[in-house]
Amino acid sequence: QIIVDDDDSKVWSLYDAGPRSIRCPLIFLPPVSGTADVFFQQILALTGWGYRVIALQYPVYWDHLEFCDGFRKLLDHLQLDKVHLFGASLGGFLAQKFAEYTHKSPRVQSLILCNSFSDTSIFNQTWTANSFWLLPAFMLKKIVLGNFASGPLDPEMADGIDFMVDRLESLGQSELASRLTLNCQNSYVEPHKIRDIPVTIMDVFDQSALSTEAKEEMYKLYPNARRAHLKTGGNFPYLCRSAEVNLYIQIHLLQFHGTRYAAIDPSMVSAEELEVQKISLHTSNERDEQ
Repeated sequence: QIIVDDDDSKVWSLYDAGPRSIRCPLIFLPPVSGTADVFFQQILALTGWGYRVIALQYPVYWDHLEFCDGFRKLLDHLQLDKVHLFGASLGGFLAQKFAEYTHKSPRVQSLILCNSFSDTSIFNQTWTANSFWLLPAFMLKKIVLGNFASGPLDPEMADGIDFMVDRLESLGQSELASRLTLNCQNSYVEPHKIRDIPVTIMDVFDQSALSTEAKEEMYKLYPNARRAHLKTGGNFPYLCRSAEVNLYIQIHLLQFHGTRYAAIDPSMVSAEELEVQKISLHTSNERDEQ
């Protein structure tokens, strides 16, 4: 746990795993309901392959600027000049805002945006955003749970949702209220400030909290982005479709291998191995489509 603000109550919790010699790790930012450990499947797999990954849980911040300032201080504290960011839902929005905030002296080397959005107005909650702090915790949890999938689900997705419900229960009123405020406060991403950053957009084709319009908006905003589509996975593919998500993360990070922005220990790189995995993913996708 790390405190970087003058306010002692603002504590960042994080898991930092993998080789410390890597100066440009992959950092995971959770969704509204998530804590740092929702990315345990990614931490286990990617560090096994030689990557350095950091999963974060942000403290209570009430606006995007305050979050960006705190995050910059955290990177300074960790002595990280540039990082790759994987953001899920709200985490993805905050990752884009941080890239925008630091565009004059860039701190973000690349972005992986999972089930994310670029404009908070899609939730039609901008008018209530300022009153979340007044609501009791059980009401805030109800708002969040309203976006979780219901109905028959495969066992992995059901387990993923159970895990997220459990994590949601561990969050206090101010943590939840602040995240919902960040999620719904009137704000959008200015794409011209982050145009040169390599982006992978990861989304699912089954039911998730994101509307089709929000997804289309992301594709328009990042016309050159790589797309990582998962047939299924709901709101939390990193939990219930972790093998596919981890593979897409590797494919995204492959472009930095051999540079000073590599997130992997050079001695662990086996391009042939990854190539084989890419081909197998491609053929399995084609099989699914048939």
